[in-house]
Amino acid sequence: MNSFFERRYIIAGIFIVLILVLLARLFYIQVVDDRYYLFAKNNVIRRYIQYPARGPILDRTGKIMVQNEPVYDITVVPKQVKAFDTVEFCKLLGIDRAGFDKRMEKARKYSPYRTSVFEKQIAPQLYASFQERLSEFPGFDTQPRSLRDYPDSAAAQFLGYIGEATEAIIKRSGGYYSPGDYVGITGVEKSYETVLRGQRGVQNLIYDSHNAPKGHYANGVYDTAAVAGQRLISSLDMKIQKLGEKLMTNKVGSIVAIEPSTGEILCFVSSPTYNPNLLVGRERGNNAAKLYKDPYKPFFTRPVQAYYPPGSSFKPLSALIGLQEGLIKPSDTYNCIGYYMAGNHRVKCTHVHGTVNLAGAIAGSCNGYFNMVFAKVLNAKGGKNTDDSYTSWKANVNKFGFGERLGVDIPSEGKGLVPTAKYYDKMYHKGGWRSTTVASLAIGQGELLATPLQLANIEATIANRGFYYKPHLIKAIGDKQVIKHEYTVKNYVGIDAQYFEPVINGMQSVVDYGTGQGSKIPGIVMCGKTGTAQNPHGKNHSLFVAFAPRDNPKIAIAVVVENSGDGGTWAAPIASFIVEQYLRGSISQRPSHIFPEYYIEKNLLPAIILKPADKARIKADSLKKVSLDSIRKQKQDSVKKAALRSAQTAMLPKRRDDE
Repeated sequence: MNSFFERRYIIAGIFIVLILVLLARLFYIQVVDDRYYLFAKNNVIRRYIQYPARGPILDRTGKIMVQNEPVYDITVVPKQVKAFDTVEFCKLLGIDRAGFDKRMEKARKYSPYRTSVFEKQIAPQLYASFQERLSEFPGFDTQPRSLRDYPDSAAAQFLGYIGEATEAIIKRSGGYYSPGDYVGITGVEKSYETVLRGQRGVQNLIYDSHNAPKGHYANGVYDTAAVAGQRLISSLDMKIQKLGEKLMTNKVGSIVAIEPSTGEILCFVSSPTYNPNLLVGRERGNNAAKLYKDPYKPFFTRPVQAYYPPGSSFKPLSALIGLQEGLIKPSDTYNCIGYYMAGNHRVKCTHVHGTVNLAGAIAGSCNGYFNMVFAKVLNAKGGKNTDDSYTSWKANVNKFGFGERLGVDIPSEGKGLVPTAKYYDKMYHKGGWRSTTVASLAIGQGELLATPLQLANIEATIANRGFYYKPHLIKAIGDKQVIKHEYTVKNYVGIDAQYFEPVINGMQSVVDYGTGQGSKIPGIVMCGKTGTAQNPHGKNHSLFVAFAPRDNPKIAIAVVVENSGDGGTWAAPIASFIVEQYLRGSISQRPSHIFPEYYIEKNLLPAIILKPADKARIKADSLKKVSLDSIRKQKQDSVKKAALRSAQTAMLPKRRDDE
């Protein structure tokens, strides 16, 4: 009897354990593991993301810079895929079997039960053919998308490009983006991503067991409509933007032009550039790889990322600081004997200017005069307090936006460089340096570095007689004409308006009869300053800054042409063409006989300096069998041919900055 009761309890215990296991499994399937729920749901209700059209971007005149073109993605739910004719499927999409297997493996890895992208960006014609036979390929579907299209193929670095969201971007978005989504990677596309992308919608469709759609779930109550991205109105003028890119063809450098009265950037040229349409569509990856390998770095956004010594273009700023500190007067003179003694070494002026005042020193770009001014500023508190005087000088320079980010609405803006006193303390030990030690700063050389945007902003500041608006590239979002409050605020640089006139007089003289004379525009008073930025790695950089007209200025500009020599020879003529085109809408005949075509055709690309690893690779490449000598010869021949095609009278005679 006791044995019977013991067996009964054991059997009951086994049944209880089995029931608990089944209940636990049922709880896991229904609550914890969502695989079966997703599979069942996908058999009945499918959730389709409706991607909105990305916002278009227009120039300041309403001309379309970037718009959208329809394309389609092929999507797949791996668990719903059944046997079908894969040969015909691959033939239809233009892929091979290996490509098919690779795509399916990627989709399964993401999720066997969720929709993922199988093939991206197929053209409308291919979509139509595929859609007709969609029922033959269970588990596959189509998703409408849009691609960017650039009608003028210009302003690539300004616009930037979009690409597929990476894992890092997806993580930072807090789940907003999913694999296969597109997002702004660079330029304005990145800066204004949240405005341009719009708001995604959702459609919930019911499907029967034969994979046929049966309408919207709950009559569309849970559907949401996609909202298109907002339109951006840029500050760029595409006429001068395209002209600038032509003028900088086969050259390395930058053009930045600003409207002084607003801070709106009118021209934003980074050269070499590229066709933004290359980074759209199914060949995007191959094209991007080629551009990344380009030794002239077309993805490098030179207007805000490249650093150059400002050279003689810095001299007006030095004069303004000296005037504000009361250390010089416009009428003060300096006798230039061809050099300046900075301690026990000479700072050369390659021309004997004789007696010059402030305006004359700017017009003639007299190194000695500005070394004298700089020495007065740094010795104002005595030689033993050079650190304090230098720190005060640096603060005044920083107010102009030198050595500081200006806050332009584009990623990766550089600060430039205005060294601190501590920098020189480390270099020469504290108390071991004087104004003569850092005399090169007086003429925009030494450790001083600036971006082209900063150089243009200084000209806007001088044009405004003492203040600037933060430079920006977008002037309106949708119907809103004001973007950010900070772009409407005047940033004063601490120089009284009265001190600008003698400086501007000198800058006008630069163009009227000085180093920029060949770039004078008939009927337009342009005030400028040429510069030759020293380059330790090769030929000097040609630099020119200016604004025009003198009264009520409409444009401030900075042009840098790398490895091309003197500022008056290359940068000044290019700047003058941009200025006249913007102010008049055309380019007139010049007394100097220069014309744009010569500068457009001229090839000034610097020679590529090959690293030892590159030389070894080229030598080992038996397929190409091209020697370094033949490469150099081909480059030299192309340069000679370009020169022969151009009339020599179209080029200004070479003149140094102080001639």
